[in-house]
Amino acid sequence: MAAIARWCIRHRLAAVLLWLVAFAGVTAAAGALGSAYSNDYEVPGTESGRAVAVLDETFPGRGGDSGTIVWHTEHGSVRAADVEQRMTTMLDEVEDLPGVAAVTGPYGSADVTEAAQAQGQARATAAEPGTAHAAQAAQASDAAGQGQISDDGRTAYATVTFDRQADDIPHEQARALVDTARAASGDGVQVEVGGSIAALTEGGGAHIAEIVGVAVAALVLFVAFGSLAASLLPIATALVSVGTAYSGIVLLGHLMTVADFAPMLGMLIGLGVGIDYALFIVTRHRKGLKRGLSVPEAAQNAVATTGRAVVFAGATVCIALLGMLILRLSFLNGVAIAASLTVILTVAASVTLLPALLSLIGMRALSRRERRRLVEHGPQPELPTGLAARWSAFVERHPKKLGAVAAVVMLVLALPTLSLRLGTSDQGNNPASSTTRQAYDLLADGFGPGVNGPLTLVAELEGPNDRLAMNELPAQLRATAGVESVGPLTYSGNGQTAVVTVVPDSAPQSQQTSDLVDRLRADVLPTAEHGTSLDVHVGGVTAAYDDFAQVIIGKLPLFVGVVIALGCLLLLLAFRSLGIPLKAAAMNVAAVASAFGIVVAIFQWGWGTELLGLGRAGPIEPFLPVIAVSVLFGLSMDYQVFLVSRMYEEWLETGDNRRAVRVGLAETSRVINSAAVIMIAVFLAFVLSGDRVIAMFGIGLAAAVALDAFVLRTLLVPALMHMLGGANWWLPRSLDRILPRISIEPPECREPARAKIPRERASGDGELVP
Repeated sequence: MAAIARWCIRHRLAAVLLWLVAFAGVTAAAGALGSAYSNDYEVPGTESGRAVAVLDETFPGRGGDSGTIVWHTEHGSVRAADVEQRMTTMLDEVEDLPGVAAVTGPYGSADVTEAAQAQGQARATAAEPGTAHAAQAAQASDAAGQGQISDDGRTAYATVTFDRQADDIPHEQARALVDTARAASGDGVQVEVGGSIAALTEGGGAHIAEIVGVAVAALVLFVAFGSLAASLLPIATALVSVGTAYSGIVLLGHLMTVADFAPMLGMLIGLGVGIDYALFIVTRHRKGLKRGLSVPEAAQNAVATTGRAVVFAGATVCIALLGMLILRLSFLNGVAIAASLTVILTVAASVTLLPALLSLIGMRALSRRERRRLVEHGPQPELPTGLAARWSAFVERHPKKLGAVAAVVMLVLALPTLSLRLGTSDQGNNPASSTTRQAYDLLADGFGPGVNGPLTLVAELEGPNDRLAMNELPAQLRATAGVESVGPLTYSGNGQTAVVTVVPDSAPQSQQTSDLVDRLRADVLPTAEHGTSLDVHVGGVTAAYDDFAQVIIGKLPLFVGVVIALGCLLLLLAFRSLGIPLKAAAMNVAAVASAFGIVVAIFQWGWGTELLGLGRAGPIEPFLPVIAVSVLFGLSMDYQVFLVSRMYEEWLETGDNRRAVRVGLAETSRVINSAAVIMIAVFLAFVLSGDRVIAMFGIGLAAAVALDAFVLRTLLVPALMHMLGGANWWLPRSLDRILPRISIEPPECREPARAKIPRERASGDGELVP
């Protein structure tokens, strides 16, 4: 690390230029190639996955994505002449828009082929979350567009099919669809647009989130450092590294499956850890300057000491993220690699770009007052004083009481996690003011909630008995509890595949719809298949999400076990103790459980979601636990490393556990708390992105960091370490001999503790004094 720092300091202009060239080059390449994201939630081998596979094989080339235009009259009927004329004119204008392949409305009599019906059903089966599927369901149920007017005659809809998938449709074309359709509103007629195409025009708060998060981080840094130059360096380092990673993720989408939220998730993680990592190094650099080191010496020492801790912490985050690869789900593989790429680049920038920038600003890393004091009084030992020292002494005096309070707080916050329900999140969860949410609600009110997420039943036929059984199936389905309506059977051209659409009487994200899927698979379909070779697969958005959730739940224990084991192994090697890794694992589990409790209370129970602009309450995304566990375990390990490494250093110097815990907490709590405030601000700012998934991550990560920094690391962990005494650092001799030796901070770089704070004691007011 010292050699890397020396090169970057000596060739600081070259180091900065290399990073800027890399940033510009990757950004240009991403701009030229464009994005290729894919939200592929299909899991091979599941019921819904087989349904999609059969449809893809039988009806290849399913065409483009579609949207739904919904209109509703406050008074009268949508069949009124003036309403019909206005809507027909609007639909004609929509049909002439660039990228629109076809429009199917309730007033025309356009023919729809069997293949088109099955394609619509296939899209309903494999559709991404947040897409309204009423168009596909109705298209299958009535080719002539009949059935697209509600029974009360006050609501109608039309299907707009594009010539490409939503990921490939330019924002301008999606905006043109929404604007053209909504321009027909007025005179008691409400027009809204739903589906994946319309969703492209919503959100758009990402840049606001970035600006707010970075601005708050800059303010905290300026308050902590008192130097504008020093406060801007972590921001600049994070922006360059995260910007490069963001464009790299765009390019990664051309090589593998990468979800459309992966760049935002990478940016959320990268800004948080990038600013924090740079903060730790700049803090160490400033301490070196105050001790009288030259600028190059201070920067080199900061990278050789704290920089090693940053690399170690970044490695733990990457290990936790890459643990998702053991699940063998292509959807999560892309997210894991994308997020890991962001962390790797932020760590690389922290130990290369940052020292070059530190050498460029020179002594301006200190505030004017600090520079003046250094000139007038010379280098002086920096003793931990103020609130940090008093708090450290307070925890030392009352470890049992404070530890109990912290444990109770974490337990209470974790209780909602017991009611966690994984399931479908769709446009019914969007903010109430969005056009997609209003279109969803209008369809649900006019045609029933199930029309927004129909189930698709797909069967392969091998003989006349199979066809006879399939012909009888619709009647059995209509008699099944929870079924609102059943569309007609559709056969493929060769007659070997049959498709039927089932509309539930409950919303896609409802537990009743999940129960219907289970009922069909366990009771209704086995009865219909009895005595034949018929094999009917249940697909659709709810079925796909339920299958995905079950796969995740089945593999989650293995995943969490591997992540915990690897994290504990790293801490065991670094601190040569059994107690430190075990406490870290327990604290990480506590942070994750409590953070999920907060997420459940807000997003599943709906505590303030509408007030916060986060939409209606609903189930938690199936993939959220895996990704969140990876990120939270990595971030929690960061604070454990920075806190315990200082305690470990003091323990090696003195062999006094009480002193080690007290001094370690006093010296690191301020920088850890500052880092936590920055990370919390960055994470919470992403709630402004307008994306429900990103908002879940933002609130979950912010809650975990807040609890980790202000409850666990500054209260529960030191309290437990005081109570355990020397047992914190115990390691069997036999194990000590066989373990390889690694060091977060090499001994030659440590500042002797006794020389730094000779015979310090706790004063009456809790401050550490000589």
